[in-house]
Amino acid sequence: MTAAATARVCPGHYRFAQVARMEWAKVRTLRSTTWILLIVAAGMIGLAIVALRQYPSDWAHMSAAQRASFDPTEDGFIGLALGQLALGVLGALAITSEYSSGMIRATLSAVPRRWMVLAAKAAVLGALTLAVGELLAFAAFLAGQAVLAAPAPHATLGQPGVLRAVLMAGAYLCLIGLIGLGLGAVIRHTAGAIGAMVAVVFVLPLITLALPESVQHAVTRFLPEMIAENSLTAVKPVAYSLSPWAGLGMLGLYALVVLGIGGWLMAWRDA
Repeated sequence: MTAAATARVCPGHYRFAQVARMEWAKVRTLRSTTWILLIVAAGMIGLAIVALRQYPSDWAHMSAAQRASFDPTEDGFIGLALGQLALGVLGALAITSEYSSGMIRATLSAVPRRWMVLAAKAAVLGALTLAVGELLAFAAFLAGQAVLAAPAPHATLGQPGVLRAVLMAGAYLCLIGLIGLGLGAVIRHTAGAIGAMVAVVFVLPLITLALPESVQHAVTRFLPEMIAENSLTAVKPVAYSLSPWAGLGMLGLYALVVLGIGGWLMAWRDA
């Protein structure tokens, strides 16, 4: 938004579209945004190539059971682990960077409606991470299949479950980014928000290993890592997990809840 356009709007009278344009300018000019997106792109596409180019030589040594369970779609998304961490960090930085720099005071002075600020951040970040996530999901899938040579079987988008897995890979990255934004709004500290994201995505699954097996099955099905694992498979569903669509809905619910808490805390703390 230009200075002249800003001057024509009194503080507190911004519309949602205007606030969203301001938030887009912030995300676009955030120095870490470009680096994070480049890391995600290199990780997802590069690791897909590395993971799938080995199978032609390994195929002859695989057992019948291993060949039957071979899933070239899921194996091509090994870089999603890096991608989810990076976009979760981007989501957290979208708001914690303003608190650390003090810019949040100017933002809330111009737009006193706290819910609009967070909603605009979520809309901009969600659109960006969904577009990038889907683009890189298709790029990783196509790059992986391109280097996968016979006799290992290829996957095509027309096969059952493959297109769904690719689309869900991009949607998963978007929702993880929104969860990171919500955690940033709640914690307001970059290191704390990133630590919370790492704990939820990577540490909690390890903690559940100490639980009885029946409890593990009941708990891990709701964790993001298990949801991602079952959403990306196109050959055999993961045991004791939610269906892919139910898992995607659960992640969406997580994002809504943490963003709702973050919005409430913004209204309460910054009132």
